[in-house]
Amino acid sequence: MSQNRFSEYPLDESIVESLSVLKYTDPTPVQREVLPLLLNKKDVIVRSQTGSGKTAAFGIPLCQLVDWEERAPQALVLTPTRELATQIKDEIFNIGRYKRLKVEALFGKTSYQTQVKNLKQRTHIVVATPGRLFDHIERGTIDLSQIKTLIIDEADEMFAMGFIDQVEDILQELPQNRTTALFSATMPDAVKKLTEHFLKHPKYVEITDTDQSKKRIRQQYIRVEDEDKLATLKDLLIVDNPDSSILFCNTKVMVERLMKELDRADIKVDMLHGGMEQRDRTQVINDFKRGYFRHLVATDVAARGIDVADIALVVNYDLPDKPETYVHRIGRTARFENKGKTLSLVNPRDRASFAAIREAQGDVLEEIPRPSRATVDKYRLDFEQKQRKNPMIRKEKGLDFKEDIMKIHINAGKKTKMRPGDVVGAICNVEGVTGDDIGVINLMDVSTFVEILNGKGEKVLKALQSTPIKGRKRRVSRSNESEYERDLRNGY
Repeated sequence: MSQNRFSEYPLDESIVESLSVLKYTDPTPVQREVLPLLLNKKDVIVRSQTGSGKTAAFGIPLCQLVDWEERAPQALVLTPTRELATQIKDEIFNIGRYKRLKVEALFGKTSYQTQVKNLKQRTHIVVATPGRLFDHIERGTIDLSQIKTLIIDEADEMFAMGFIDQVEDILQELPQNRTTALFSATMPDAVKKLTEHFLKHPKYVEITDTDQSKKRIRQQYIRVEDEDKLATLKDLLIVDNPDSSILFCNTKVMVERLMKELDRADIKVDMLHGGMEQRDRTQVINDFKRGYFRHLVATDVAARGIDVADIALVVNYDLPDKPETYVHRIGRTARFENKGKTLSLVNPRDRASFAAIREAQGDVLEEIPRPSRATVDKYRLDFEQKQRKNPMIRKEKGLDFKEDIMKIHINAGKKTKMRPGDVVGAICNVEGVTGDDIGVINLMDVSTFVEILNGKGEKVLKALQSTPIKGRKRRVSRSNESEYERDLRNGY
């Protein structure tokens, strides 16, 4: 096995081991630039496109710098949407998995009380949307006194969604003596102002769109009247026949309308927009990531949490109003050095928006004609066959951890005065098992969930059937994710 290049940085072995499981072996350009700065506690402004590996660029230093023994959160990540918060939490959790780091996500439309209970436990890193975090600050349910590192992610989107004032209010509540890093694909004036007020002598890192990276995304457009948009889109999907695509609309009404039309045409499709229940949004994102359907119709906000390496095609069914939004959309394809393609349907009313996009993108936009009837008919059979064929299911990110990690459930928790030390003590009494084999412990009211590392799960599970925990035998079983998530949701 080739050496992991991340071992050349001053990182704990446990973090490098996690990175190897995640197949992160060679730092991307943004990681090479940012890791040394954040590890040395330097403030930094990073201008980098989505898909460049920026989550790991800040996630790795965060996991390295936190002190496991400290109970209060030591790092805070602010991000604009619930989907992004979930994605970042999962990424950081996986990076810090063998260091046994606890990462909590705070966002709206989920149980506030459950978040309060989780924050009362040892929590190393918090990932939050501004609104829900501000609720916790106002109600005094989060301790921010130990925050040493702050990450502001997708700062331009934070501004576009009207969060920038709330972000400033949050920054006033944090310790002055901290490291701050701001990540943004574009740099509007409001974001520049934020950096001037709250960052100390920041280093500026720009991972530019080189000609080579721009060539990875083939950007095409078709001029089309509104009444021809749907028929044109169907023709384009037939001819292009992508394995996966995201079709962007500007409103949830249009998302629902387009979804119905494509569904009626027997195209395997699902939809995502901000008006959906959070549970449904999460399910759709997970199903799309795994590859259960090929085409996703979405609004911008909802699609921000989708991190799929091999989306072949992005379609602007509705052209976005701003060049910045266009940049974020096309960044869904050609991620991590892959190639991709974007198609924009441009109608006469889009003249001003499209002119601004062309000016920002340079000469890479290529106009194409609508495919002829003969061309569409030529490719129709291949398209229909692919629609009938089950897509290849992608492996869940982090699944490789499950080969040597078992999550076990103990039917006792805080209400029976159970403490993490009681659990650790019982497990360490098992022959051949040490504290290094114990992962994250989640203590609920009437349940405790423990990760057993290094392939020792079966041994621990068997031993705990007859080993007293806190003075008596407990029912101990293998846990599954849905059971754990249900207990989290119910606040047990």
